[in-house]
Amino acid sequence: MSTRHRSWTVRAGDAESLIAEARKALFVMVGFLAILWIIQLVNVADHYQLTYSFGIRPRQVSSLPDILTAPFLHVSWTHIESNSGPLFIFGFLAAYRGVVRFLGLTALVIVVSGLAAWFTGTPGTIGVGASGVVFGYLGYILVRGFFDRRGIDIMLAAVMALCFAYQFTVLLPHAGIGWQAHIGGLAAGVVGGWIFRDRATVYRTAVGPTATPIATAASSASGATTAVPVREKAASSTTGPRAELHKQLDDLGI
Repeated sequence: MSTRHRSWTVRAGDAESLIAEARKALFVMVGFLAILWIIQLVNVADHYQLTYSFGIRPRQVSSLPDILTAPFLHVSWTHIESNSGPLFIFGFLAAYRGVVRFLGLTALVIVVSGLAAWFTGTPGTIGVGASGVVFGYLGYILVRGFFDRRGIDIMLAAVMALCFAYQFTVLLPHAGIGWQAHIGGLAAGVVGGWIFRDRATVYRTAVGPTATPIATAASSASGATTAVPVREKAASSTTGPRAELHKQLDDLGI
C-alpha cells in the first residue's frame, strides 16, 4: 500500500485513539464555552466592569497581563453569541487529534493575538473577545493537514474555508473591530500548525514501507543467478536470558 493511500485511511487502533481524543475535545470545548458564558453573566451583572478592568489597552505597559484575560471577556450578548459558534466548531476540530497539543496551541494563540492587539491597536480603546482565538484555531485547521501529511485534514480544511469564508472579511481594517488580534491569531495558528505537527506521522510518510532486501545466489547447476529474498539479519541463535534482547534488537533492525 502506498504512503499516499495510507494518509487517507485510519487503522483500527488509530480510530480508537481518535475517538477517545475527540470525546476529550468535546468536553474541553463545552467547558470552555461554559466558562465564557459564566464570565459574561458576572460581567453583565457588574455592568461590564470586568471588560474595562481587564481588557487590552494598546501600548500601556500596565495592561500587558490583560492579554491573558481579554479573550474571556465580551462587550455585549451579541458579541459573545457571534463568537461562540465558530469557537466551538474550530476549537473541536483543532482539538480532536490531541487535547494536549490543543492546549499548547491555545496558549500560543492567546499570547500572539493579544500582543498583536497591544502593539498595533488604536490608543484609547479596549480590546476584548475570543475572536482572535477563533482565527487562531481556523489558521491551525487550514494548515494542519499539509504539515501532518493527512489528506483527510486537508479536505476538512477546504470545507471549513468554504463554509466560513465570510470570517476572512474581518481581517481587514474595520472601525470598532479588533482586526489586529484577528490577524495575530491567524498567524499564530499557522505557526502552531508547524510547531505542533504530528512528527511521527510525517516520519512514517517520509520513510514509507520497508523494502525486503534481496540477495543474489549463484546456481551451481546452470551458472545463472537467482534473486531470493533474505532477512536483513540472520536470526540469532543465542539462547538463554539474552535471547529476548537479541530478538528485540533484530526486530528493530539493529
